[in-house]
Amino acid sequence: MLEGKHIIVGVTGSIAAYKAASLVRGLVKAGAEVRVVMTPLAKQFITPLTMATLSRNPILVEFFNPENGEWNSHVSLGEWADAFVVAPATANTLAKMAAGIADNLLLTTYLSARCPIVIAPAMDLEMYAHPTTQANIATLRALGVEVVEPGDGELASGLSGKGRMAEPEEIVDFLDGVLC
Repeated sequence: MLEGKHIIVGVTGSIAAYKAASLVRGLVKAGAEVRVVMTPLAKQFITPLTMATLSRNPILVEFFNPENGEWNSHVSLGEWADAFVVAPATANTLAKMAAGIADNLLLTTYLSARCPIVIAPAMDLEMYAHPTTQANIATLRALGVEVVEPGDGELASGLSGKGRMAEPEEIVDFLDGVLC
């Protein structure tokens, strides 16, 4: 069902960003056209070159290209997309999404999108379980955002519990179900 679909993958600054590469690869393999929007901090975890190679499209991070002034229109991106998946979705990004804060290209694109939105939270277990994070997720659900629940397991902190970003294959299957 993803054949020919236009999918935006939003990547935030999380150690789980490495999984976004497999997610993009899986979406492209399923026949989707993928554009990647990264937060500036996401570039500290995975390179734009990796994501551009896998998506077969330039990566968008800033509102405009400082070398030539070319504008990266969040409105056009929102209109183009059949679905927008944020994976990994950090506590910071979830809070900003829930509050309507638009201080980067990923968040302005989210507010401009008129397509299904899917989030795949990724954070340490205490952050995920925190009442504020849970309230933000509940707010997003109430707004129609679909949530791919994080898994249980070993976390980057060395602790073990719920907070691991869902596996890329699970996100692809979830997205396929949303779009059918």
